[in-house]
Amino acid sequence: MNIVLIAGSNRPDATSAKLAACVGKRLRELGASVELFELYRRPIPFYEPDYIPGGTSADDNLAELLRFAEGADAFGFSTPEYHGGPTGLMKNAIDWLEKRHVSGKAVLAMASAGGAVAVSTLQQLQTAVRYVHGINCPEWISLGGPQRAFADDGEPTHPDAAKRIDHVARYFHDFAKKQAGVQ
Repeated sequence: MNIVLIAGSNRPDATSAKLAACVGKRLRELGASVELFELYRRPIPFYEPDYIPGGTSADDNLAELLRFAEGADAFGFSTPEYHGGPTGLMKNAIDWLEKRHVSGKAVLAMASAGGAVAVSTLQQLQTAVRYVHGINCPEWISLGGPQRAFADDGEPTHPDAAKRIDHVARYFHDFAKKQAGVQ
């Protein structure tokens, strides 16, 4: 089971990237192979249907993301909530992935918010997933306020966040295996 997690923050040390890394760790413990792709650290060009790569580092990053996507059995998208929605970086990555990469595959939506929850952001992520024919996981993760804290070892410091991450990672792992037809 190959899972690609994409963290769509606009800054380093983002809680949404820490959330994706923590979920990735849980999925590895369950036996999945996980690739974490952080868009802040590996930026990709803006989506354009007729784009011709020009040999830049962003083009190299895009080629790597698409290579990971080709081998993915499932995806996870983790983003901060910016003004009620996901970052432009996250939407841009989903636009590049298209139906050929995501269609029929399980997708987990994750978000972190300065406020209590990021429901609007998660709903918008799930809408974009539907348009590329992905299969939204019925569970999602929204961390807000004090639940967004992570220790130096990458573990959540808030007990409710830890319980939620553990529950959703297990659920998503099983859900993704069923969608991919993996035992």
